[in-house]
Amino acid sequence: MLTGFARAFKTPDLRKKLLFTLAIIVLYRLGAHIPVPGVKYEAVQMCVDQASEGNNSLFGLVNMFSGGALLQITIFALGIMPYITASIILQLLTVVIPRLEALKKEGQSGTAKITQYTRYLTIALAILQGTGLVATAKSGALFSGCSVADQVVPDPSIFTIATMVITMTAGTAIVMWLGELITDRGIGNGMSILMFISIAAGFPGALWAIKESGKLAQGWIEFGTVILIGFVMVALVVFVEQAQRRIPVQYAKRMIGRRSYGGTSTYIPLKVNQAGVIPVIFASSLLYIPALIAQFSNSTAGWKTWIEAHFVKGDHPYYIATYFLLIVFFAFFYVAISFNPEEVADNMKKYGGFIPGIRAGRPTAEYLSYVLNRITWPGSLYLGLIALVPTMALAGFGGANANFPFGGTSILIIVGVGLETVKQIESQLQQRNYEGFLR
Repeated sequence: MLTGFARAFKTPDLRKKLLFTLAIIVLYRLGAHIPVPGVKYEAVQMCVDQASEGNNSLFGLVNMFSGGALLQITIFALGIMPYITASIILQLLTVVIPRLEALKKEGQSGTAKITQYTRYLTIALAILQGTGLVATAKSGALFSGCSVADQVVPDPSIFTIATMVITMTAGTAIVMWLGELITDRGIGNGMSILMFISIAAGFPGALWAIKESGKLAQGWIEFGTVILIGFVMVALVVFVEQAQRRIPVQYAKRMIGRRSYGGTSTYIPLKVNQAGVIPVIFASSLLYIPALIAQFSNSTAGWKTWIEAHFVKGDHPYYIATYFLLIVFFAFFYVAISFNPEEVADNMKKYGGFIPGIRAGRPTAEYLSYVLNRITWPGSLYLGLIALVPTMALAGFGGANANFPFGGTSILIIVGVGLETVKQIESQLQQRNYEGFLR
């Protein structure tokens, strides 16, 4: 991999793309440290230092995707999360709304239209999430337990709140624009690269926090153990992410005029983890809802006490079991809406393709559905076990759970984006350094 990067920097046009991508990353990280107007920066820093990890667990997912900018209340506080949410919503609506499904089948023009809808929805979600973040910060609930939490927004006037929301929304639009710039003129998928950088930015601080809180050999034993766990997890995730079931497909030979078409053999690659990181994001977001309702409720009823006892701390058996089951459910749900065996079987039949030993049409769709269900089970169980790594870290490292850097979501995203980017660099290198048969 390092040799590939060295060769990429030696190629002029690839070097230009890589340097452009690095420049955009620097701008993105710079914006993640510029405070929003109307925020008392000293109070924010004091609360970030005082607040315990458990108090920030409600905002842990969004804070991770923003590279820590959320709890710093910067102009890029919302980060890439509104765009991710909008993309997932549009992908789900494509299955439900016939108009969106027709646009998806139109090719490049339809995809451009769906992308435009995603941008509009991203801005709407940014306004909604920005308003919620400002209201939470103003009420002091963002840093519950901090002595100066009510001083984070010293001026609670409508003008100040509106300015803060508009600034965060504009920051989200800039992040979206930077991601599209990387896609057009840089290397890899821009949104994925920015997500990768946001998560990776928290690794050094999280690792050092584990070292500081450790008790064995001044924390170096815990530090080394976490690094070792990280390498093992990365190797496991790479192995499973690359694993796939290849279903052979044979195309019949056809004569059109004097030319012969078809007669080739290929395969349908069905990944073991067909759903990617989406089930983990869905499950995490859904589990935040009860704790969020309980935090903002002034009630003293029994349901609030029960939620705070069972679904706020991530180490409770009820929380762990619910989290695991939700991940398994959303893995099957997402695979069901993203891969349509009947559509694949119809396309194969249309172009004269068939699976050896399986009749074309409905039997092919049933066979694909059977294989997909069989390989989704290990994929969903793998996702659930990877996502529970921070909970297991709680047992081994105590309060380091919230700062545990090799959590399920972060590792899945980092490895997935890393593999995708390396493959793109290798493919572009092959186009520019083709070796012929004769040397």
